[in-house]
Amino acid sequence: MDHDVDVVVAGGGPVGMMLACELRLGGARVAVLERLTEMSPTIKGGAITTPSAEALYRRGMLPALAEVQRQTMDRFRAFLREQNGGAPSQGLGIVGHFAGIMLRADLVDRTEPGLADAGPAAEIAFVAQQDIERLLGERADELGVDVRRGVELTGFDADDDAVTVRTSHGTVRAGWLVGCDGGRSVVRKLAGFDFPGTDPEITCHQAVVELTGAEDLKVGWTATDTGVYAYGPMPGRVVTVEFDGPPTDRDAPVTAEDLQARLRRVSGVDVTIDGVRTATRFTDHARQVTEYRRGRVLLAGDAAHVHSAFGSQGLSLGIGDAMNLGWKLAAVIGGRAPEGLLDTYTSERHPVGAWVLDWTRSQVAAMRPDPRSRALREIVSDLAETVVGTTYLTARLNGAGVHYELPGEHPLTGRSTPDLELTDGTRLADHLHGGRALLLDLTDDPEVRALATGYVDRVDTLTAACPSRQDLAAVLVRPDGFTAWAADVVAPTPTAGLAEALEEWFGVPEGAVR
Repeated sequence: MDHDVDVVVAGGGPVGMMLACELRLGGARVAVLERLTEMSPTIKGGAITTPSAEALYRRGMLPALAEVQRQTMDRFRAFLREQNGGAPSQGLGIVGHFAGIMLRADLVDRTEPGLADAGPAAEIAFVAQQDIERLLGERADELGVDVRRGVELTGFDADDDAVTVRTSHGTVRAGWLVGCDGGRSVVRKLAGFDFPGTDPEITCHQAVVELTGAEDLKVGWTATDTGVYAYGPMPGRVVTVEFDGPPTDRDAPVTAEDLQARLRRVSGVDVTIDGVRTATRFTDHARQVTEYRRGRVLLAGDAAHVHSAFGSQGLSLGIGDAMNLGWKLAAVIGGRAPEGLLDTYTSERHPVGAWVLDWTRSQVAAMRPDPRSRALREIVSDLAETVVGTTYLTARLNGAGVHYELPGEHPLTGRSTPDLELTDGTRLADHLHGGRALLLDLTDDPEVRALATGYVDRVDTLTAACPSRQDLAAVLVRPDGFTAWAADVVAPTPTAGLAEALEEWFGVPEGAVR
């Protein structure tokens, strides 16, 4: 078709940039439309979950993430040292929080499935959203993504063959349009996606401020009779959570006077805010579209689902959407897969989004200041003082439970593939940087490799050994890092189901007649 580009991505935040990079790896021509001329400095998420770290690790970005985290941890330790009167601080000693209930690192059982097999990605967590957006922007430049800043989508017309996108700078004709334009998505509204969910009941503020009189503020999260507040783990960072309903005007400027009044009210400490470096207001409305695709228009990230920020799951949920959609849409565009492959985007990602929404709702329930909710909070706090409880909460908040319902009986099928350490000195993630599928033959089986001969343009094949998983015979890894098929060495027929899995995800083999 006569298109200017294959895909227009509306929104140049982390999700839009991640999707654009994945599409480029798959050979698609992409234009990213971002209404802002430069990255917003407003404070946002400060951490990512392991699935996001895995996704970026699988694309070769681990060294950059590790360096950002090192710098962040240095700032955290400096803040804690200052709070401790100059005494040395070795680290935070926490892995996150549930409803402001801190989860201690020493109580996490790292042998838990999903926590034990992510490889070096498991060490990455404290990377802020702005850093993710910056790193992905640099990667998009390296891949030649067409990023058009200062360009706003104003409308579009979609038919069976193309989408004509109207912008503040003209018109772009594309094969597909993906809305990655946030919780107030213009694409979602114009396309008519249903967006059901629950209404908000809280008002939250997060800010980095200059303040005096903070000596009596407790570091970390604290529940009080009037709400919940957080202080740290970097200088001047404060969060307030109040249960008096949603803000009357979400677009009103966040002022120092308002922040000061709210922090005093929730904490009971007579602090003074002398200046505001960055501030944002959010609430807990939780909504999700019923389908992620309508014809040639798709949604990803906050455009498809919104929820409160508790647990730092929103950014990671969106990156998961981009990883899932990118290779599939690129394969359809490139003629390597039928359009029906896109139906699996909704069927796989919608349950994950619904699960995250419920986990954020549950945290709000455990933060309310009423007696019933505080009783619930005490029970959860007690559980968080146990290995079993902390491990469960950490694994779930960290995305360890993500599982797609894919054909096949093997326990790995539909799950993120373990970062296998191979005898040649490489790890699985080292072979996924190019965004292609991988058939890993662990027993030097020519029959396994023979089935992949018709997919050389879509699937890489590697023969290696993995001493830590001598039970595995072979693994078929999708471009997003999830296992499409696996077999054990004890299987009567190690190749059973492999041909079907290859065709299911990567189309008919080259030269086949149908």
